[in-house]
Amino acid sequence: MRAALARLVRSAGWGAQTFASAEKFLAGLQRGVTGCILLDVAMPTMTGPQLHERLVANGISLPVVFLTGASTVSIGVQAMKRGAVDFLEKPIDADSLLPVIERAVARHRSASAEQTRLDDINRRLAELSAREREVLRHVIRGRLNKQIAADLDIALKTVKVHRGRVMAKMKVRSVAELVHLCDIEGVVP
Repeated sequence: MRAALARLVRSAGWGAQTFASAEKFLAGLQRGVTGCILLDVAMPTMTGPQLHERLVANGISLPVVFLTGASTVSIGVQAMKRGAVDFLEKPIDADSLLPVIERAVARHRSASAEQTRLDDINRRLAELSAREREVLRHVIRGRLNKQIAADLDIALKTVKVHRGRVMAKMKVRSVAELVHLCDIEGVVP
């Protein structure tokens, strides 16, 4: 079954790796790749749902598509609650499986791009000094430079310098862009 699925996936233009057990999969898991996991519900030593639970707990974001020969509704419901893309019954054909794989890969590609964007914003925020973070919080609250200077008990010129550094380090040209980035990342004033 594994070999047949791998051939089908490769025939559609994707790469495929197969593993005889959950433990072998975990040992060979490559981080940072885009793709999805076709996961059988019934596997030796560790079931598909147990492996899925472990992946979720370890923050592994590869989308999971479950395949099953015989399963219960509750297993399917739990899989979907944990974020499985789909829960397909065997025997499976190309017309059923390939669109699901395409959707899963597209979902993972999109999530990976979003995570890269968030990591970039976090990296920029981490480059700010403590004082620049203070000024940032005031700026995104809509405070004027004079008000920030009074609140922080520093010179107006110092506020302008810090504000300029914040804008440069955050790679934004306007306060609106800065507010948007901070909103995305959950920075509160």
